[in-house]
Amino acid sequence: MSVLAAVGAPVVMLARAVRASVREGLSGRECVRQLHETGARSLWLVLSGMAFFGAVLVTFADSQARKVTGNLPVVGPPYFELLVREFGPVMSALLAAVRGGASDSAELATMSVNEQVEALEMSAGDPAADLVAPRVVAGVVGVPLLCIAGTMAATLSAVATATWVFGVDGTAFMDARFVDGWDVVAGLAKGVACGLYIPLAASVAGLSARGGAEAVGEATTRGVVAACLGCLVIDFLLAIGFQALGV
Repeated sequence: MSVLAAVGAPVVMLARAVRASVREGLSGRECVRQLHETGARSLWLVLSGMAFFGAVLVTFADSQARKVTGNLPVVGPPYFELLVREFGPVMSALLAAVRGGASDSAELATMSVNEQVEALEMSAGDPAADLVAPRVVAGVVGVPLLCIAGTMAATLSAVATATWVFGVDGTAFMDARFVDGWDVVAGLAKGVACGLYIPLAASVAGLSARGGAEAVGEATTRGVVAACLGCLVIDFLLAIGFQALGV
């Protein structure tokens, strides 16, 4: 039942948000505000986290290269492909899920326990259109941009680490000889899918909160956990799907 709820509740929330947005309209100002919350306020976390992630990967790659080829730059092109297709989008989305999922879940849970959501409904407003839909739009736009920025940060960090720490040609870690259009499509698809799921999971957790301060904490935890696990499941399903298509 919990698995069905984890999948079904965000789908139902998305359907409600789309229907309500078509009926009520979508606030451009609120979309911009949520994009700032989702994208701009998560940018530093994603950039710094992915920079350290890239440096750690190069350090590990060096130890493995010494065992096999003894030449670190040889692993540069496959490293870059792996970043573009897998690690860049997924790790960036996870960092965005931690920051954005917590923020959305806590804000909506606070509104719910303080009866602000009920007050909005009594004022002829629709929470799905006024609260959920702008967050979904911000996620679909903001998270892929964060994934691009995070991938770039990890790449530049890899170049700097290889050059300054290991004394090799760091530009090999920007070699795109193994990267094709499908790798870019796969990376962007994962960013968009995660950007769609994160605010939906957070909204489900936040709007279902009932009680007091403890309920807000529980809803925030549920929202972050659901958003992070959802990103990992999305990565797995899309990876299997692209592999089945032969791309």
